[in-house]
Amino acid sequence: MSALEPLREVIARHGLSASKALGQNFILDRQLLARIAAIPGDLAGKTVYEVGPGPGGLTRALLDTGAHVTAVERDPRCVPVLEELSADFSGTFRYIAGDALEIDEAGELGTGVHIVANLPYNVGTLLLTRWLDSETWPPFWSSLTLMFQREVAERIVASPGDKAYGRLAVLAQWRSVPKIAMHLKRSAFVPPPKVASAVVHIVPGDAPEGVTPQAIAKVTAAAFGQRRKMLRQSLKSLPEALEALVGLGIDETRRAETLSVADYVELARTIA
Repeated sequence: MSALEPLREVIARHGLSASKALGQNFILDRQLLARIAAIPGDLAGKTVYEVGPGPGGLTRALLDTGAHVTAVERDPRCVPVLEELSADFSGTFRYIAGDALEIDEAGELGTGVHIVANLPYNVGTLLLTRWLDSETWPPFWSSLTLMFQREVAERIVASPGDKAYGRLAVLAQWRSVPKIAMHLKRSAFVPPPKVASAVVHIVPGDAPEGVTPQAIAKVTAAAFGQRRKMLRQSLKSLPEALEALVGLGIDETRRAETLSVADYVELARTIA
């Protein structure tokens, strides 16, 4: 590990505190940060993209792996800290002061990118679905290692019939492979959030032929938009999908959470 000023001292020197409005929670434990940075595998010489580095705790851990890190941060209070890191790791670290939702990631980073981030809670799901909805597949990223509230992480990896199973599970699993790689207690963060967290690791899988992201989005939005109702009611707006239920041998009186990811792929294929 690099011999840098302790993160707690950096935060104190710059007078930083986690912003609730920006969904920030800092991790100061260097060993824990190193474990998170190790989840994607060997990152030496590889391109890593980090969203919301804050004071740079995870950034340091990623740089210690030998990765080339690009970070985007919208909080202007953190820019001086990132400027210092840029000087300490000249040639392997750069930061972009801006909003991650406005970045042309493929244009900025190229392909084969490993995205590793303690995502701000208020935009985490939005960023995930954007990365999963890529028109080009395989996408520009090779892996996603992302921290979420535990409840969100469980929704991403849920199976049919699980209480957490819903639209997010289908979007994450129809052509990707997600798993929960680590659980974190509230006490791991400063300040401690109200809920526990988990790190989800996702890699691209094979894309089913004849299915588009738009079709998957459309079918799951209809089905889970009225998840308490039977499919014959929730899919009324998609008559072709409703008709496809018969061909697939799916009882139209079932509810959305009982269908498998493969079932949704087949329904999406009918309207693609």
